[in-house]
Amino acid sequence: MCLGVPGRIEACFEKDGLPMAKVDFGGIAKDVCLSLTPEAEPGEYVIVHVGFSLNVVDEQEANQIFESLQQLDEAAEIERGQIDAQRAQQP
Repeated sequence: MCLGVPGRIEACFEKDGLPMAKVDFGGIAKDVCLSLTPEAEPGEYVIVHVGFSLNVVDEQEANQIFESLQQLDEAAEIERGQIDAQRAQQP
């Protein structure tokens, strides 16, 4: 399964002839290649997978993705708790 994560472009630059951006992922900034989305600009959100921006999304869509990821994390926490409870009941 592949997971693309939204991030906000803070700055654009060129590196080794490739369009790049400094992208903020909730306080963690990473360099991302914009060769697949050269139209992306600072302030916009992009979906990133393995260091490449796959597409530009608006802030509303980015927030919906953040919310879905949060729900997945909460579901995983519940599942881990249930598994831990089952293990505790085993002899």
